[in-house]
Amino acid sequence: MGQGFSEEGKKIRAPAIKGLIFFAFLALAFYSARFSPAKDFFTPQVLDPFLRKAGLWAPLAFILIYAAGVCLLLPGTFFSFLGVALFGGYDGFLYVYLGAMAGATAAFWIGRTMGRDFAASLIGKRLKKYDDAIARNGFATVLYLRLIHFPFSALNFGMGLTRVSFRDYFWGTGWGILVGVFIFTFFLGTLREIWAGGQWHLLLSLRVYFSVGLFVFSFFIPKIIRKLRKGKEFWDSDILE
Repeated sequence: MGQGFSEEGKKIRAPAIKGLIFFAFLALAFYSARFSPAKDFFTPQVLDPFLRKAGLWAPLAFILIYAAGVCLLLPGTFFSFLGVALFGGYDGFLYVYLGAMAGATAAFWIGRTMGRDFAASLIGKRLKKYDDAIARNGFATVLYLRLIHFPFSALNFGMGLTRVSFRDYFWGTGWGILVGVFIFTFFLGTLREIWAGGQWHLLLSLRVYFSVGLFVFSFFIPKIIRKLRKGKEFWDSDILE
């Protein structure tokens, strides 16, 4: 009987310890990126010359720094601006996209490894149906939440706490952020080229109108997705209603 209590105690303690480690990690990440001396590294004044000196390794260094920034809960828009400023609109799009994917993957892995067992131990019968529904419709759920611009860091770590498979999360994220990243980097890249060349008359060019149109359109994507979902229910209502 004593052994039974011991085994039961271990089953309860292990998830709780992992949960504490997970929340301690989030608190430490938030503190480090905003209040510790490490925050000074994630500034344009430091990162810009650092990456320029990296030469051929600059793209890889940028992707890794972007991924680390995502795990430290830093806003991705900062790295998107930096990526376009360093590499231009087209190369910047590729490196920003890869950096965002690397960061999203790493954050999901952290959430899954440290927090999933703890989250599962707290799920009752009422919440279990949502957890099961997410597992059944993982790709569609992640894709939908990415397209409506659900907070990036929260979704990265949060999905790791659910039963959604890594495959569904990865592909849902990959397709979900693709359009947004392209529109944002294309818009910034166009403005960068005009600024660098000093050709202000190009502000009235077709390319600028197109990039501005895409940028404005990106804000309407969530509404379009919601209307499509109402007309064609291919997402599980247990999750998204």
